[in-house]
Amino acid sequence: MLIEQFGDPAGEVPATAIEPVADPLADDDLQLALYLCYELHYRGLDGVDDAWEWRPSLLAFRNQLEELMTDRLLAEVGAPEPFAGSVGDELFALVAADDGPQLARHLASEGTLDQFREFAIHRSAYQLKEADPHTWAIPRISGPAKAALVEVQADEYGGGEPERMHSQLFARTMRALGLDPTYGAYVERLPGTTLATVNLISLFGLHRRWRGALVGHLAGFEISSPEPNRRYANGLRRLGLGAEATDFFDEHVEADSVHENIAAYDLAGGLAEDEGAEIAGDILFGIRSLLRLDNRFAARLLGAWESGGSALLGPVALVA
Repeated sequence: MLIEQFGDPAGEVPATAIEPVADPLADDDLQLALYLCYELHYRGLDGVDDAWEWRPSLLAFRNQLEELMTDRLLAEVGAPEPFAGSVGDELFALVAADDGPQLARHLASEGTLDQFREFAIHRSAYQLKEADPHTWAIPRISGPAKAALVEVQADEYGGGEPERMHSQLFARTMRALGLDPTYGAYVERLPGTTLATVNLISLFGLHRRWRGALVGHLAGFEISSPEPNRRYANGLRRLGLGAEATDFFDEHVEADSVHENIAAYDLAGGLAEDEGAEIAGDILFGIRSLLRLDNRFAARLLGAWESGGSALLGPVALVA
């Protein structure tokens, strides 16, 4: 990930037109490039000067990647449309109606330890910075919706206890599985379908115009979380692993069972009540986008495993 020319704070990205790709939501190079562009807004990149975060030529390059991703997403999910009903009820209905690949069921009942390790590697791109992308919404909304969002995020960050931050709990899970919990350690091994699930949140979070979609994405996360996380924890226990591995998932069963109603009705519903039918449509676009990309992700993993392979882009060694 070290790109030598980016060590120069006065450098520029040469103006170039990015050629269209067959599937921007799965293209490994496009999604990795976008992930690295976004990472400048989080913890930065080794060897890249922080001044690049707002370099106009880099933002122009990133914008091309975003347009390719957004155009494909709109084609698959459909453009947002104004919605005048109960946003909270509709969010729950969309999750209930989702019939995507059953990744959690597989891992609970027959997943191997190697498959759990691979699953954790894929998820590490988001979980090791869990909550950070959604936090971009806090300064962009107001009133009861803001208060609800802060309530949810405070729990995500451990309620003031650093060791209970969900990102830290996931790092413990990785260590228990014999994996490297260092932030970004496996990014170069992740396929586009995995990186797209994380880039989607950054795309929504870094553009104020997508604040409704960001809220819908978070609400979808919370609503769809408890049952899969229960299955993941039970699968790890089936394989003989203890609390070091399961605590992250058990925590989400408990916390997200509370968060789901706050996120659906107080946060998403509150934002729709405050801003109207247009933002409500954006909220529903956000959860539809989440479900579509998560289903693509699950299908990629299950397809690879069914054929006896891996969805990772190369081998990964265990750590002591």
